[in-house]
Amino acid sequence: MSMRRQIAPELDLVILAFPMHFTWEFLQAPLFRSMQEVSHIDGIRICLQATLGDMAITFLAYWSVSILAGTRQWVAEPSKFCIAAWLMSGIAITIIMEFYSTEIAGRWTYGATMWSCPHFSGHSSGCGLSCDELAGRAHFQP
Repeated sequence: MSMRRQIAPELDLVILAFPMHFTWEFLQAPLFRSMQEVSHIDGIRICLQATLGDMAITFLAYWSVSILAGTRQWVAEPSKFCIAAWLMSGIAITIIMEFYSTEIAGRWTYGATMWSCPHFSGHSSGCGLSCDELAGRAHFQP
């Protein structure tokens, strides 16, 4: 009898997604106007806070698919449907949160080199995604 111990899928997500999100936040930091004038330690804190927000999005998307799939173990043998649902829910949550944070709450501003999505508001607003150009709707904001 095997005494193989199984860890929660959420722990796998933390182990895999946290370093990826943290690295991404540092790489895209120069694209934010509000990051250009902060101290190094404040920049690290801001990136950590953004990473925690990214992790919340990751978990919300994961749990959404878990509800649809009827199990939290869907990641062990993911179907094309589950992968698509996970990506689409994560992208939707990201776009909604970026729109709210930039257009309504004014929590941060984008620099001139940030990709923007003009289709989500009357003017170009950021959507916080690096792969928007794949949808053919993003443009480079001069």
